[in-house]
Amino acid sequence: MTQGPIRRVLVVEDEAMVAMLIQDLLAEIGCEVVLVASTAREAADMALTCDVDFALLDVNLGRGQTSFQAATILGQRRTPFIWVTGYGRDGVPERFSAAPVLSKPIDPHLLADVVRNIG
Repeated sequence: MTQGPIRRVLVVEDEAMVAMLIQDLLAEIGCEVVLVASTAREAADMALTCDVDFALLDVNLGRGQTSFQAATILGQRRTPFIWVTGYGRDGVPERFSAAPVLSKPIDPHLLADVVRNIG
């Protein structure tokens, strides 16, 4: 499905195997994962300075952490993001409801559709 320039992506995911799967899925649709964060702190730091076209954010990052601060920063920078969560839309606070939500496990066809329409 590669069309146009390669889109650069920040992936926030605390489970290494899931992050690798996401990277593979994104590569198949013409995206390049340029940054991967596994903690809330890393995600927020990367969100402040990243040069990406969009981000994929896991809601829960383990040990009670979330990616909400990173989402706030990305929103302020006008960088689009997609939520990835096992809780569906119910896991996303109302203030972030405009962002697309993908449920885990990620359906590759839905991912492609959402990426095609983001940003």
